[in-house]
Amino acid sequence: MIRFKLPLLLMAAICASGVAGAQAANSCADLGNLKIEGVEITKAAMIPAGTTLPPAFPGSPSIGPLPAHCRVDGVINRRKGAGGEEFGIGFALALPEAAAWNGDFMMQGGGGGNGVVSYPLGGSFSGDKPALVRGFAVASTDTGHKSKTGPFDFSFMRDQQAYLDFAFLANAEVAGVAKRIIAQYYAKPAAYSYFVGCSTGGREGMILSQRYPTVFNGIVSGDPAMRTGLSDYAINHWIPVAYNQAAPKDATGKPLTDKFLTEADRKLFMDALMKRCDAKDGVADGMISDPMGCDFDPAVLACKSGQSDGCIAPEKVAAIKKAFAGPKNSYGTQVYPGFLYDAGIAETGMIPGLLALGARGIFGSYPTATEIDVDKETLHASDPLVEPASTNLTTFSARGGKLLFFHGDSDPWFSPLDTLGYYQSLAATNGGAEKVAEWSRMFLVPGMRHCGGGPALDQFDMLGTVVNWVEKGTTPESVIATGKAFPGRSRPLCAYPKHAQYSGHGDPNDAHNFTCQ
Repeated sequence: MIRFKLPLLLMAAICASGVAGAQAANSCADLGNLKIEGVEITKAAMIPAGTTLPPAFPGSPSIGPLPAHCRVDGVINRRKGAGGEEFGIGFALALPEAAAWNGDFMMQGGGGGNGVVSYPLGGSFSGDKPALVRGFAVASTDTGHKSKTGPFDFSFMRDQQAYLDFAFLANAEVAGVAKRIIAQYYAKPAAYSYFVGCSTGGREGMILSQRYPTVFNGIVSGDPAMRTGLSDYAINHWIPVAYNQAAPKDATGKPLTDKFLTEADRKLFMDALMKRCDAKDGVADGMISDPMGCDFDPAVLACKSGQSDGCIAPEKVAAIKKAFAGPKNSYGTQVYPGFLYDAGIAETGMIPGLLALGARGIFGSYPTATEIDVDKETLHASDPLVEPASTNLTTFSARGGKLLFFHGDSDPWFSPLDTLGYYQSLAATNGGAEKVAEWSRMFLVPGMRHCGGGPALDQFDMLGTVVNWVEKGTTPESVIATGKAFPGRSRPLCAYPKHAQYSGHGDPNDAHNFTCQ
């Protein structure tokens, strides 16, 4: 069998055989003996109700208690690859008890370089209850390789097939196998299928809508890692080099990027930004709800002749403006979008905001250069196999598919303007912006960093939103968001181009007192 055709063949088999062909196993243990060409079921076992999962990482809470479910683990196309290393698409599938199953299938996206089969829980951007708890059958995958050194291990790319699996093949293959197992276990196929992912998972969702438009009914793509080569260039080269041009130097003349701005500089900058743009939504609340309407110009902070207090050196202001404007080549063409001035850009920590970048930078050390050849550096920064660039989604939309995007306005890894640019570009290929809005919506999340965190309301139910759109025809004009950064507060995330605006009446911490304008 040609492996690229596996998902289509599996789905065709399900449709052709129906319930009779499924043989109605209805036993978790029996799934361990299920025979699917190219697939090894390595384990099938019932997980008892009340099971609690350990924290995903230090400092995070444990997850549970979980409902009783059958967990199936397996490998698709196990093989020996480059250097004799074993490869294969690892996956896991969680199947609620028949009485608790809502009839739907949900697949969760990956992160970083993948390489790990995460617990098939469906906990991200599904509100206060993970998808499994809500009755979905849930799948996850490592997309074809095992990580050896951490979440950003890309050494697997030396193997061509592993690279193709990661780039676009694995999720569709796992979805096909998961649907086959679901039909076997419940003696009927899933009614609807959904995909939810952020970062790498967001990219995966876009890939699925573009290359496999019949696999999922609804897709949620958050903070997508759309053009990783160019985003890496922007945050690890363009921005630090801009800062280096105005940073103080050490005794050898090396720029001290981490001393480019002082804490006082950053506070002055953020105070001025928030004073200008925070209350544009009708209330000063530490959030910029309308980033596209924020007309803040850092030039107002530039020190004038003889001034030293309450201002920032003109060369530093110029460097900030250049950095946030994004890279342009020698012809003046924007090669990657700029970044938004938002409430979370000055946050420090392991992953600093763009206004707090230091010598360590993001994912390694910054260059010490003060000049950069944009044309040369960006020449090979694109990868068409990985990047979800196609805008022709006519098949996906024509069969009723729904596609939701969201992006944190303070994301320091991928510019929200890149995602917005893609969303806007859908219009030209799919009948115009109004037509696109019938099946796709974009939500900007004030203050949110990469897939969460920051001075933001970063908890919202995108899964439930896309389900209601697909199954009930409820068009999402807004999604209610809450978050630990602002206890007791809720806000509507409004579908672009609208933003949340306070009505002027009632509790400003209550989303119901805001409208989308």
